[in-house]
Amino acid sequence: MTDKGDHAHMNTIVLLLQKVLPVFLVLLLGMLCRRKNLLTREGINALKKVAVDIALPAVMFSAFATAEYSVQSICVPLTIFSLCLVALFLGFQLCRRLKISGRLSPFLAAGFEAGMLGYALFAILYPDESVSAFAIVDLGQVLFVFTVYKILLAGGRDVKGALREALASPTVWAILAGLLFGATGLYRALQPSGVSGIIDAATDFVSAPTSALILLAIGYDLAPTQIKWNKIASLMVLRIGVSALLLGAVLLIDRFILGGMMHLGAVLLMFILPPPFVLPVFADVESERADISSALSALTVVSILFFAVLALFAT
Repeated sequence: MTDKGDHAHMNTIVLLLQKVLPVFLVLLLGMLCRRKNLLTREGINALKKVAVDIALPAVMFSAFATAEYSVQSICVPLTIFSLCLVALFLGFQLCRRLKISGRLSPFLAAGFEAGMLGYALFAILYPDESVSAFAIVDLGQVLFVFTVYKILLAGGRDVKGALREALASPTVWAILAGLLFGATGLYRALQPSGVSGIIDAATDFVSAPTSALILLAIGYDLAPTQIKWNKIASLMVLRIGVSALLLGAVLLIDRFILGGMMHLGAVLLMFILPPPFVLPVFADVESERADISSALSALTVVSILFFAVLALFAT
């Protein structure tokens, strides 16, 4: 009995390491590339562009084209979109009441970096499951980030500019194309002819390096020793507190109102992700840009640690 128990325990450890170790190794490789100048900033930016503009859209198209759609499934993105609005509202309220300075500070409470991190971690966490489960959860926050979030980040002045940016994004077009193929039934209609199989083979081939490229780029930008922990403590508490509160809310909504429609692992993963990495771009002054960048780095480290815990329970 003891031998069987020890064997099962060892299998659990091995499965956990299979999921967690590759993530940490590629992140460390990215950090090593920066420290040893194995990749220049221009080189890592080029890798990011390949990942975000080519590989990730292939993932998104496949995820939405193969997802299951129903009248009820629209409740999932609507719920996430609504909770993102609540998160942003809480961000503004808490920053005002707790006297947390900085124009961008409230925005740390809302939005999730699903594109640059979420899909990669979900694929590692659930290698035998379709990323469609995560995509449906992500859709609500994508709509939020490309509309409300970015419009308010720009001061609410350039609505047309925000819409133009959204329409210029390959990721947005990939989502729209995937929704068209999936929600209309076109993808399934093409299966008997073999066209869907050709599309699957092409998107799988293009999207294969997505996780490695993205984690390498994130590791390159991570600099734990340069994080100003004392200056960003309040920002960390703001983000983690609001995310924990809304995670509890979405789990209750899913259980008692939606009847368990959401993939539990996808929801948990979404709410441990850091805020959108684009946030520092909107800083008005360099000091705030440095603080927000430092907070994002710290929150990314926290997200990876939470991912390791999530992987333990998913194993």
